[in-house]
Amino acid sequence: MNNASTSSDFPPSNRFDPEMVNNFMGKIGHGGFLNMKYSGHGDDWVELAIDWREDLVGDPGSGVIASAVVISLLDNATSMALWQRRGEFVPQVTMDLRLDYLRPSPSGQRVYGRGICYHISRSVGFVRGIAHNGDMDDPLAYASGTFIRLGGWQ
Repeated sequence: MNNASTSSDFPPSNRFDPEMVNNFMGKIGHGGFLNMKYSGHGDDWVELAIDWREDLVGDPGSGVIASAVVISLLDNATSMALWQRRGEFVPQVTMDLRLDYLRPSPSGQRVYGRGICYHISRSVGFVRGIAHNGDMDDPLAYASGTFIRLGGWQ
């Protein structure tokens, strides 16, 4: 008999709630400074958003938001997507996160970051993501990465 659990094995009351978690974690630390907002989720994805602010601008001449903000947004969204797919919060660390930065986000525009968890092995979660300004067909960046949990996800 296979004892591996899937996200559907968790009762609804114990399932991971990305909106609730963001309402708490999104108010403290780095996420709190960036003021990441919950935008939506599905079985294996979570979308967060950051509003444009002058103090997040990387190029004052153009008003373009700093690329580090987009990286942080996608790191958080992909991490939460893994928890969403698992159905629970499990401490983990970013092992690798690669961004293909396609274009800057225009001045004044909200940035969305959607993280998708597409596979979980014994100790590694595999994710991809997309940053956009409201149209996923016009991306700012694509991400791919892995998260690791010491001890595995039995």
